[in-house]
Amino acid sequence: MDSNMKQAGSSLDSLISSFNTRIVELQELVIARNMYPATSIADLSAVDTAVKTMEYQMQAIKDRLREEIEAIPKAKKLIEQSLHQQRKLQHMLAHMPSHLHETTSILNQNPNCLMQETSNYDLPSMPVKVQEEPAALPKEKKGRASAPRWFITAEELDSLSSYMRGRLTLDKVNAAVNDMATYADANAQLIAAPKKKLAEDTWERALELRDIAMTEAVKGKHFFLETDMKGPGLKLDNTGKAILTVLRHLGRVHETRIGHHRVITLSKPH
Repeated sequence: MDSNMKQAGSSLDSLISSFNTRIVELQELVIARNMYPATSIADLSAVDTAVKTMEYQMQAIKDRLREEIEAIPKAKKLIEQSLHQQRKLQHMLAHMPSHLHETTSILNQNPNCLMQETSNYDLPSMPVKVQEEPAALPKEKKGRASAPRWFITAEELDSLSSYMRGRLTLDKVNAAVNDMATYADANAQLIAAPKKKLAEDTWERALELRDIAMTEAVKGKHFFLETDMKGPGLKLDNTGKAILTVLRHLGRVHETRIGHHRVITLSKPH
């Protein structure tokens, strides 16, 4: 960028020098023409017009060059911000689980399937149900956002001991993080649902979840039960228990026992 500015300055100096040379030549022509008084007045008027035209052109060039120089810092700042955003997006893409890569590719090819993808996570219905029967819901559930998906990074997984990490991969653990948020969203929707839309056995489960949601250890948090772990990425098996151990160690979840239920709450990593 600095070399371009120097080159522009050098070109301007050359242009000024050329104009000065031309003016000297015109002055010399004026002196020569003054030897013939009959034509000197007309020649001087023409010279004056030519000089003024060149001065206007010179001023226009200076103004344009000044505008370009003033725009250079803004362009530099815009480029820096664009590069920073690009690095941030590349970092997010590098740590995105493989199954989300596939979803992103599908959305890029067919944007119309976005609503269908979103509905798989049961995101949009919760605020609507809160408005239908607000009196039947605990106060902390009103306006609740969808459950967060705090995926882990490769650095976090590598920081674990080989004994704790075992054969777990980044994709497998982050797929489980995605499943946990889905379980929590499903429970939140069940808590928010009005009785008239639920079957009798489902209503009993909703009441049970509401009681759990009102306890001090769970109040205001997204949660799911150990019995909710039915896949696809997180199941109640040895691998699922190993994943929960890793996520608990990394501060993504906390566990508590309420009645005969083992309850897992989602927590923000520090």
